Amino acid sequence: MDLVSLAAGYGTGHTAAKPLLMPLLALYARVCGGPRLLVAALLFGWGGDVLLLFDAEPAFLAGMASFAAGHVCYLLLFRQTTALAGKRPPRARATWLTAVAYALALVTTVALLWPGLPADLRVSVAGYSLLLTAMAYGAARLGLLAGIGGALFMLSDTLIATGVAEWPQLPRPDFWIMITYIAAQYLLARGVLGAAGAQSVPPATYRERRTLTT
Repeated sequence: MDLVSLAAGYGTGHTAAKPLLMPLLALYARVCGGPRLLVAALLFGWGGDVLLLFDAEPAFLAGMASFAAGHVCYLLLFRQTTALAGKRPPRARATWLTAVAYALALVTTVALLWPGLPADLRVSVAGYSLLLTAMAYGAARLGLLAGIGGALFMLSDTLIATGVAEWPQLPRPDFWIMITYIAAQYLLARGVLGAAGAQSVPPATYRERRTLTT
């Protein structure tokens, strides 16, 4: 509904659908047995989604802070999930190459965007970009799905930043921002659930399990 609304230029549909995305994904993750940090990361994403609906700088900064809190949750979650799943760490060479690639992407993106960003947003955007890049790197270490999700999250937020810096935009820029963002959050959630060995269960079974644990 959200993507169709954006493709059709129907702003009311986007405004109605966007705040539902992350709560539904968080509910899905919880029903699948996902950890609380995953639910928290998605709900912080929901906070950012809602705040970015308002076209004002304070709302933009608050939304960026909410997303940043979500990235912190993801970083903690990746560390816990890797340990719990007993995943073997990536080979040193692959880890080093991934780190270099993300570091180059961070420095290049910030350097190119810096002149076009409003002066009072430059430091905040640079700090957020560093945290986002760390999250994407951590996701790559978790597995393929999470790694793609982290990369797409970087792409989505970079598209937002190019708009703030007043770069030329693709037609329907919000559509491309949202399609990469939705895919990113879903793949991150699936990557965490898969690494932790969580499996979907029918609602009745989930309720029974909750009853037994309480």
